[in-house]
Amino acid sequence: MNTPARLGAYAAGLAVIFVAALGAGTALGSGEPPRATPRPAHGHTDPTGPADSTGPADHAGSAPGHAHEQTSEVASAPPGLQISQDGYTLVPLTTTLKRGKATDFRFTVNGPDGAPVTRYQVKHEKKLHFIVVSRDLGDFWHLHPEEAGDGVWSVPLTLPDAGAYRMFADFAPEGGPDLTLGADLFVPGDYRPRPLPPVERTAQVDGYTVTLAGDLTAGQVTKLVFTVSKDGTPVGDLEPYLGAKGHLVAIRAGDLAYLHVHPEEDTTAAGVTFAASAPSGGDYRLFLDFKHGGTVHTAAFTVRSTGTAAGHGLEDAHPGH
Repeated sequence: MNTPARLGAYAAGLAVIFVAALGAGTALGSGEPPRATPRPAHGHTDPTGPADSTGPADHAGSAPGHAHEQTSEVASAPPGLQISQDGYTLVPLTTTLKRGKATDFRFTVNGPDGAPVTRYQVKHEKKLHFIVVSRDLGDFWHLHPEEAGDGVWSVPLTLPDAGAYRMFADFAPEGGPDLTLGADLFVPGDYRPRPLPPVERTAQVDGYTVTLAGDLTAGQVTKLVFTVSKDGTPVGDLEPYLGAKGHLVAIRAGDLAYLHVHPEEDTTAAGVTFAASAPSGGDYRLFLDFKHGGTVHTAAFTVRSTGTAAGHGLEDAHPGH
């Protein structure tokens, strides 16, 4: 075939490919886009590659109300399941963690303008609460990072075992909403997840016995009462910790949805009372921090919530938090 003939055949081939691609694109664009879905005790002393999450796009040609339905789904997700929400994004700056090695762990919270947030509201005596749990919920740390400047937070962190962990930043930017953002952390090595501890009403920690009364019920606010005793005698002189006599974190097994509450005013002499609501039935781990003898102790419980409550987020348990 001579050169003009070859060029003519090549051009004709390109035309066929272009028309075919245009037809395929038109066919794909004529359908409705897929629905977006919500994205998703080791002790208290400081031993010290997340996936981004974005809201649904407003697609031209979508069915009426479709984008609104997507937004409602994302908005109803319990706290801690998203790395980004309401324009704020949790950004871990430390990417390498080694088993059993102390690390200066650093992170920022970037605001809607893309810059690190530098002004926060004080909540429960702190600008930001930092929680780390192992994915199997066997280990728990409630840490208090320091501001290193320019919106960077720094905290000494030691993760004792290989495996996957979840970090939570609980905060309220100045002029912004209360938020809990979460991201995954990984420690390389041989990982064997532990089974969730059984459901029990008592926990032993550092010579103290902590007893739980009350139940979690999906979609309903219920009271959880924790009483503390030592050597069979009720402890009636619990010391203030973060402005209260106790601090409770509840995390749902499986996806690690997060609940952060504080005690009610009618706290008992030897214990502490919380109002809590679960977003669904299933198993949860409760981590109670209390202070006595100048030391903070953490008691851990596994509880089972009954019932179902579609659309109810964990944040409903403590309005105003």
